Amino acid sequence: MMKNFSGSPLHGNNNNQTHSNHIRERNGRKSGFLSVLPWRFSLRGYGFCMSALFLFCFGSLFYQLNGGPPKILLDIRQYLGSSTYLNDHGSIPPRVLPFPSQVVYNRVGKCGSRTVVILLRLLAEKHQFNLISSDIHNKTRLTKHEQVDLMKNISKIPPPFLYTRHVHFLNFSRFRIEEPVYINIIRDPINRFLSNYFFRRFGDWRGEQNHLIRTPGMKDDERYLDINVCILENYPECSNPRVFYIIPYFCGQHPQCREPGVWALERAKQNVMENYLIVGILEELEDVLLMLERLLPHYFAGVLNIYKSPEYKKLGNMTGTVRKHTPSLEALKVLYHRMRYEYDFYNFIRDQFHLMKRKIGLKSTAKPPAYAPAFLRDLALRTPQPLDEDEELDSDLEDANSWLVHP
Repeated sequence: MMKNFSGSPLHGNNNNQTHSNHIRERNGRKSGFLSVLPWRFSLRGYGFCMSALFLFCFGSLFYQLNGGPPKILLDIRQYLGSSTYLNDHGSIPPRVLPFPSQVVYNRVGKCGSRTVVILLRLLAEKHQFNLISSDIHNKTRLTKHEQVDLMKNISKIPPPFLYTRHVHFLNFSRFRIEEPVYINIIRDPINRFLSNYFFRRFGDWRGEQNHLIRTPGMKDDERYLDINVCILENYPECSNPRVFYIIPYFCGQHPQCREPGVWALERAKQNVMENYLIVGILEELEDVLLMLERLLPHYFAGVLNIYKSPEYKKLGNMTGTVRKHTPSLEALKVLYHRMRYEYDFYNFIRDQFHLMKRKIGLKSTAKPPAYAPAFLRDLALRTPQPLDEDEELDSDLEDANSWLVHP
């Protein structure tokens, strides 16, 4: 008799056992897949991920609000390495600025600075650069704290900018502040002294009462003091250190820069060679403007056209010093001796300026000035035609250049 095995208990047990084996095999495959993951998905793991994301977002917010990364992010970066996306892919190209885009004109008093400032105001509007012209005229020497404050304020001006003020040279690099490019103009030391002497007393063509506003406390006996008496009788205004005036603008803020001598002279020359793009001389002002136009076209392009225009001459002719006249030959000799360091520096600047003109290929039409006291002579000479700039007078006034003989 044939037996039916399909419903036997033994066969049923085998089926159950086989089904259980398949289930265990599937579970085993699942657990094997999860076992290769670094961590299992769980509530604890989810919390860890959210905490890390929160810390990252908080650190980024702190970075933006505080202007820099917190120390913990710096530590993490140091641990992970200094390579960044910008290192690997390059930075975003910045806005292209002209070079140089930071210029300081620490203008020397009575060296045509008002002429240049008038031109700069017109040029700033034309070329769209920031011109900051300080109205402080009587504080050229600063304390260390004042120096740092001024240099920080200058460095915060949006470039391109040109900052100008009557102030002695500031050493930005000494205080680890980015150094700007310096420019300046000087003039014959005795001519500068004479212009300042009479300007303080009688002002300029801008107004008859201009001098009273500038020196309201000056008494009449001082205002009308004969310049020969001032020089020959050794008044403070006509003696050192008052006549030691130009060199400190280039020497700097060191106390020894205000003492007439070789140290201040050599320090000033060194600063000119290392920090100044150009130092021109007022006697060749048109050449100076042409040089500035070539060296700094983004500031001075078209400056000669403006300078020679009739509209500008109406402004420039109002800034000439009035009642200026030349002292006696004896007084000039004394004054020249007191200014021997000033003339050494002036000759150095003139030679450097002429060398720069030759390198650029600029031919000068200016007459060379005198070099030594031997060129002094009697004052009964024809007064040369004055220049159209802020320190010269009309032809009916005697010009201080008459005491120099041009070889």
